[in-house]
Amino acid sequence: MEGGEMIDRFDLSVASMGEEHLPEVTRIESDSFANPWSPSLFRQALKDGRTTSFVALIDRKVVGYAVLWVVGDFAELGDIAVDRPWRGKGIGDRLLVDVIDACRVLGARSLFLEVRVSNTVAQQLYRKAGFKEISRRGRYYSDPAEDAIVFGLDLERAGRLDGSASRTVDRE
Repeated sequence: MEGGEMIDRFDLSVASMGEEHLPEVTRIESDSFANPWSPSLFRQALKDGRTTSFVALIDRKVVGYAVLWVVGDFAELGDIAVDRPWRGKGIGDRLLVDVIDACRVLGARSLFLEVRVSNTVAQQLYRKAGFKEISRRGRYYSDPAEDAIVFGLDLERAGRLDGSASRTVDRE
């Protein structure tokens, strides 16, 4: 994926999300979404054995995160966001690369996600990674009411990206 040269200026690392990251994660979540996940939902995700959660760190400060579920050979990207001051610097690209690699490591064959019709920046990110629009869900979102586009990625056919999830995810 493009954008790597943008993040080379920063000491960016991607690590497994832990309880200690939740204050910054929930702040970014609240700033990014009209209906943010609560801290208890993130805590629940951290305890769920089917969930893998990442944080993007610069100088040990959380600048982004992603949460995915893998059940059998299907995966769903449930949440991904980058802190506003760090958007447009390739951090979302890097998180998505690690998510895709993690899905493969964990045995998923397909990855799905929903995105607001109005969120064209996210749609560009997903399309650049090889996702295809597979359907729409009418009035899926509220505040404001809006349709969702469902994107899917066939992990067996999609090319390898330049990710590094093998460092941050262990196959059980």
